[in-house]
Amino acid sequence: MNSITKDLPRVVKADFIKSAQSINDSVDESRSEVVFMGRSNVGKSSTINLLTNRKSLAKSSATPGKTQLINFFDIEYLYKDNRYPLFFVDLPGFGYAKVSKTIKEVWQKSLREYIEQRVAIRVFIHLRDARHPNTEIDNRVEEFLKSIVRGDQKIVTVFTKIDKLNQKERSKLKREYPDSITISNLKKSGQIRVHQEILNHVFGVKFD
Repeated sequence: MNSITKDLPRVVKADFIKSAQSINDSVDESRSEVVFMGRSNVGKSSTINLLTNRKSLAKSSATPGKTQLINFFDIEYLYKDNRYPLFFVDLPGFGYAKVSKTIKEVWQKSLREYIEQRVAIRVFIHLRDARHPNTEIDNRVEEFLKSIVRGDQKIVTVFTKIDKLNQKERSKLKREYPDSITISNLKKSGQIRVHQEILNHVFGVKFD
């Protein structure tokens, strides 16, 4: 391993643990959790695969909104010979689920309970589509997160599919959301900044 690679944070372990229907059958809260949330079809599974450098760790559904479970992944970072274990948590996508009103209400109740009551959550990764940066549902989710976030938690806004924008559109997005991170699963770019945000907030790791 060359010195440049060694000085960059990377995931050296990534394993699926289990799926849960609610907070009641989730894994124990023995580690800090990084939660991924976003509209169906925003590229949530692809983003988790990009961050972990695994092609199919997180599996996307062919039908947007079909994935109903909370998925847990055992993650370990390596940075400058130090290891940092935590959990990635993939929450069901929102916005497109074609299910009955009753089932949808059960999902929303379970997810709200998880987001509000789960003590182990340290980082919320809110994924938004760079082509549609200002949707009403994303804005509502952001407002909700800001209303419940604790002092030891952080919200990180990540725009996916940045490669679909031209330079003018990218510049506009950066002006409107200066604190956000942009990533491209296609070009495999932007993941280092996400890693740094996670390690800095959860473990206090400092980067130059």
